[in-house]
Amino acid sequence: MSVWSRIVDLAGRAFDPEADPPEFHEECAPRPNDVGFTAAVIGLAAKMAKADGCSNEAEMAAASQVFRPPPGDEEAFRRAFMLAAQTVLGFDSYAKQIGRKYRARPCLLEDVLDGLFHIAGADGAVSEAELAYLEDVASHFGFTEMEFRRIKATNLGPEAGDPYAVLGLLPGATMEEVRQAWRRAAAENHPDRMLQRGAPPEFVEIARDKTAAINAAYARIRDELSVGAK
Repeated sequence: MSVWSRIVDLAGRAFDPEADPPEFHEECAPRPNDVGFTAAVIGLAAKMAKADGCSNEAEMAAASQVFRPPPGDEEAFRRAFMLAAQTVLGFDSYAKQIGRKYRARPCLLEDVLDGLFHIAGADGAVSEAELAYLEDVASHFGFTEMEFRRIKATNLGPEAGDPYAVLGLLPGATMEEVRQAWRRAAAENHPDRMLQRGAPPEFVEIARDKTAAINAAYARIRDELSVGAK
């Protein structure tokens, strides 16, 4: 019996929000046929797809790309996904268990989050409800707010208002990297340099605004990293 068929057989317990998710092995990486781990991850994926109120075919197809059920198991996979998508209740038990078992393997946990982001964006947009769900899952996995910002930025692109985006960096950059990016951006956009290049007055005014934004971004990141270092 395939892992997907076994998950469907366990679905009455595995996707019951009142029940604990099935246990999986303690090794540093999940086994390919580890029903507990697979059930927990597909539970997170299906509940994420339901987080905005509906689970659609695009999200189902994206989940198939992430989980890659072998030929002949597509229907079992679909049944397992649909059973898990019936409610978003109980998702935290899956996330907590995966986070607890694999806290020492952040790369594996980030892979799971990347898969969830892929499914969330399958319908062309990631909703606020889906983002909130993803942030909750990341928190249960043990990721900090800064780490989630980085993972979000690598999947969706940096937000325009994020100070790291202003400096052309991803969240998680070191203070030295931030300092170098700030100096480079400030030098390139300094009003005096614009005047030296013979730019018209309108461009000089824009350069002043950009320089102010660059300095503000640097100050904000410096303060964030200073607080985090305490």
